[in-house]
Amino acid sequence: MAGPSPRLSGWFLLYKAHGVDSNQFEAFPDESDMSRTRTVPHQNTVFRQLIKRLPFGALDRLIERHRADKGVRRLRTRELLLTLLFAQVSDARSLRDIEAIIQSQDARRYHSGLPQVKRSTLADAAATRPAEVFTGLLSTLIGQATHKLRQGVGECVRLIDSTTLPLNNLSADWSRFSANLCGAKAHVVYDPDADCPLYLGFTPARVNDITAAKEMPIEAGATYVFDLGYYDFGWWTKLDDAACRIVTRLKSNTPLQVIETLPVPPEAETIVSDQIGFLPARLAYSRRNPMDNAVREIKVTTETGAVLRILTNDLDAPAGEIAALYKRRWAIELFFRWIKQTLKMRHFYGTSQNAVRIQIAVALIAFVLIRLAHDQQRVIDSSTQFARLVRANVMHRRPLAKLRRDTSIPEELPVQNHAQGVLLWA
Repeated sequence: MAGPSPRLSGWFLLYKAHGVDSNQFEAFPDESDMSRTRTVPHQNTVFRQLIKRLPFGALDRLIERHRADKGVRRLRTRELLLTLLFAQVSDARSLRDIEAIIQSQDARRYHSGLPQVKRSTLADAAATRPAEVFTGLLSTLIGQATHKLRQGVGECVRLIDSTTLPLNNLSADWSRFSANLCGAKAHVVYDPDADCPLYLGFTPARVNDITAAKEMPIEAGATYVFDLGYYDFGWWTKLDDAACRIVTRLKSNTPLQVIETLPVPPEAETIVSDQIGFLPARLAYSRRNPMDNAVREIKVTTETGAVLRILTNDLDAPAGEIAALYKRRWAIELFFRWIKQTLKMRHFYGTSQNAVRIQIAVALIAFVLIRLAHDQQRVIDSSTQFARLVRANVMHRRPLAKLRRDTSIPEELPVQNHAQGVLLWA
């Protein structure tokens, strides 16, 4: 038997042993086409699958525009975003939690795109990086998420409301609300049809809702639904001038000069009255009311027996449609509850205004990512349950569509290739 060639040192060479040419055999009989064999597929972690939906190109442009990484040596802005997203999804309650969870899963951390991070570095980054990068990314992501769900101009419904986020005394220098309370407010414009926020504003809790609303962009021709926190006739006039439909409430002490009473359909059991009139001409002794066009008041009863005075500048739509629009305002309350309970926005990692603002934006980014992932699977109907399963499996390598196995479908076992390793001798 000839020895191995020096050029093949370390290789085992069988050359025509026992009269058989080792170059002539089939390793897999009848299975020479390797495309039909089953191999172990590579599967990214759940977190990696979530962040694939991020518009990283837009993120890089925002970082460059705001010079967010200038002079940064550790934990660049993209890494800060991924770390805060992971913390939000995994329910980390402090900087120590974030550091410990990431360090405990070093191999999976690498495959998830997460950096090694120290809590001091993370705290400094959250306090100093421009929050406009994160709010700008949120706007871009929302634009992509709602692109396929856009309706005609006259069909757009926008719900406006705010939610208060309690803070501790470490943030008292900018968030003091009263002697014993500190907090911030998130002001949101919400699309109930797309189930997605469209605008995020941020102020200390002491700022009135109407003050923040005046900074919101107005979408001409849309329907705006809001509550008594936005009681300002001047702002209502701006919406009316932009051909927007207004649906809100009248205070009990605001009189209405009735000029016409409309009939109430007999099938509308909750509608008490439907009237057209004018608001007071004067707000005070020397101030003229800018809302001088005719408006409409629809009185409805609630399940508790209370009577609500719903106001609108739409004089033609059925009264039941206006009442149903105001009832849709409950969708934004459910959104705030989902954010606070599911994404745990009750715990803040920083005390500065910039850090809190960044975390609120990241929480909404996480909401949109989870919503997009939930819409692309058909096994889990509840978005809340899907978010909980994402949190439980965030560092596991498992498809998002299989976070919970469908028991109605039998589990498919991998096909065993019994011909593997069999040699056919010529």
